[in-house]
Amino acid sequence: MPSYAADPGATHPEGSGKARPNGAEETPDPRRAAFDWTGEAAERRARAGLVRTLRPRAADCGLLDLAGNDYLGLTRHPRVTEAAADAARRWGAGATGSRLVTGSTDLHARLERELAAFCGFEAALVLSSGYAANLAALTALSGDRDGLIVSDAANHASIVDGCRLARATTAVVPHADPAAVAKTLAAHPGRRSLVVSDSVFSVDGDRAPLGELAAVCREYGAGLVVDDAHGFGVLGDGGRGAVREAGLAGAPDVVATLTLSKSLGSQGGAVLGPARVIDHLVNTARTFIFDTGLAPAAAGAALASLRLLAAEPDLAARARTVAATLHHRLTGAGLSAARPDAAVVSVRAPGPAEALRWAADCREQGLAVGCFRPPSVPDGVSRLRLTARADLTEGQIERAVGVVVRTAPADACGRGQ
Repeated sequence: MPSYAADPGATHPEGSGKARPNGAEETPDPRRAAFDWTGEAAERRARAGLVRTLRPRAADCGLLDLAGNDYLGLTRHPRVTEAAADAARRWGAGATGSRLVTGSTDLHARLERELAAFCGFEAALVLSSGYAANLAALTALSGDRDGLIVSDAANHASIVDGCRLARATTAVVPHADPAAVAKTLAAHPGRRSLVVSDSVFSVDGDRAPLGELAAVCREYGAGLVVDDAHGFGVLGDGGRGAVREAGLAGAPDVVATLTLSKSLGSQGGAVLGPARVIDHLVNTARTFIFDTGLAPAAAGAALASLRLLAAEPDLAARARTVAATLHHRLTGAGLSAARPDAAVVSVRAPGPAEALRWAADCREQGLAVGCFRPPSVPDGVSRLRLTARADLTEGQIERAVGVVVRTAPADACGRGQ
């Protein structure tokens, strides 16, 4: 979603009025419609090449999908779709209420138990989205105004928004820099502190130094919150996630959040951690208490996917292999692509307009790819983002690389990373 916080006049588009030649301010015309300013904002977006457009897709659109986050190719697996249908038939189309009223079912409880056991945590709490999970963890665990949250500059928007909603002070530190985290914590002794980071960053697909971050947190008595949305299902033994791989799962000072909509191909999110932390969220996290529970169909689908992942541990390794192959072939063709640490392959574009055209050209040739432009990217560099899938065939990989290379802007070539 575009942000206009840095756009002059964006919060109050008319400012304080237009200056007259004699220096006096002109009173805004009260006859203007309340939302006329949105047209001006749209014009600014268009000039900057930052227009977002909804593209409804058909059930079978025929595109080769490297834009979505279905890392393990499970969203259409027969066992997953049948589990979703069965849950809807048994429990109904919706959860009917918040989790604390009528929105908890046996499916939710089983999913929480099996998620926690699979990832190596004591307990888990399922919410309606990964976004809601991050908001819950950060607002409920950061304390009041005497608290401190230390957040990586490249963290996902849901973490940024969780920091904004929390009453604690937020300090943003340079990307993947444990020394900066330590310096920030040292400057705030005695405060209840959290350090929050993605495990795998969604723009370039690079990994956070979780072991070093945990060591810094323990030195200063801070809790560590890790968003493992892009690591769960792809990294670690059998896809058990980056937190488990780093040896931090089940630690009393570590909390993980994740989404059910990527590797599990369903929808929803979860917070995993010590039982006392999960109990605290049940009692205090507003995005849990006041939100309708995850639909039974989504819970059933996620549970079926989790069981498939447990039964087929090679899925995670296959997703990583596909990502590495995409990177190798794209950089071999002269494109600048970040080396993937998980399943995200980021390819740099010359600018936002070129990235948009490049993605559209790929689409015209039957390939769906992600298009990341400011303000979605913290460094201002526009990119195509390809997401590897464990179920891609060699022929599909070759086809995808061919389309991206063939449609690349003339000035997109550079040294691969």
